[in-house]
Amino acid sequence: MAHEGLNSSAPHIINPAKVSDLKDWGVQPDMVEGQSHSSGVLLWKSADRKSESGLWVCTPGTWKLSLPSDELCHFIDGHATYTSDDGEVIDVTSGTVVHFKEGWAGQCVVHETLRNVYMLR
Repeated sequence: MAHEGLNSSAPHIINPAKVSDLKDWGVQPDMVEGQSHSSGVLLWKSADRKSESGLWVCTPGTWKLSLPSDELCHFIDGHATYTSDDGEVIDVTSGTVVHFKEGWAGQCVVHETLRNVYMLR
């Protein structure tokens, strides 16, 4: 599926749940268990590289993460558990929308391959 909408005045992806021609983004850093692999489509990135949006897909595994900026995620497929360093558990499945605030830190366990539309700022 081609991404004709990426060069639009309003970049867009039609049916992100079905997009299959993803760019390889490599393995997740800070792996704890398994070998999560990321891929996706970059929809837009600001000139200063501080903001971006796109489609992200990640295979099962467990890793640590610390977010340097706000991130809004709309999960459209898969299952994962995010556990903050404070012990709060956020279980995500298809249809879940999460706003991770700047500085959020913890661990992610991807149980079933995740697919989400995201925006970083």
